[in-house]
Amino acid sequence: METSTTVQTKTRVMVAVDESDWSSYALTWALNHLFINAPSTVEGSEAEAGMVTLIHVTQPFQHIVYPLGPAGATYYVSASVMESVKKAQDESSAAILSRALQICKDRMVKAEAVHLTGDPKDMICQATEKMHVDLLVVGSRGLGMVKRAFLGSVSNYCAHHAACPVMIVKPPRWSGPKVSVSSSK
Repeated sequence: METSTTVQTKTRVMVAVDESDWSSYALTWALNHLFINAPSTVEGSEAEAGMVTLIHVTQPFQHIVYPLGPAGATYYVSASVMESVKKAQDESSAAILSRALQICKDRMVKAEAVHLTGDPKDMICQATEKMHVDLLVVGSRGLGMVKRAFLGSVSNYCAHHAACPVMIVKPPRWSGPKVSVSSSK
């Protein structure tokens, strides 16, 4: 009779976040289902609980020539406009990552944040490989086949190109506006 020893290692989970509700839902789903034994909920389990890596990718501002008017006059984006756009993108990224880190903190899950600039599909896949991620979690916007063909799908691309398994978290079947119910006495 042979005995085997089980080696338990931390699973490196990366969650892609952006400004969408679908992204927040995917993060919440991952925290609720993958990090059940968070460090502060089980005594002495800090070494086994793991950590989530939050990744946000900003597309670079395209500082190309924009045609204006019927004569085809061109407009070059000035350096001050470029700086202003870059600053706004950085502030937006910081707010997105801050909100995601707060969600993790509220659920007592250790988290780190990564902000990259480039094409989100490519950068997320590259990050999974460089960081040796075990599982990538992405949200799904629920696009139909036609919209997905024209707009592209980050989740679909990652599912086919990431160097690790990918979990695509679909939005709930009914994702309309939230209705609060209050009781009156």
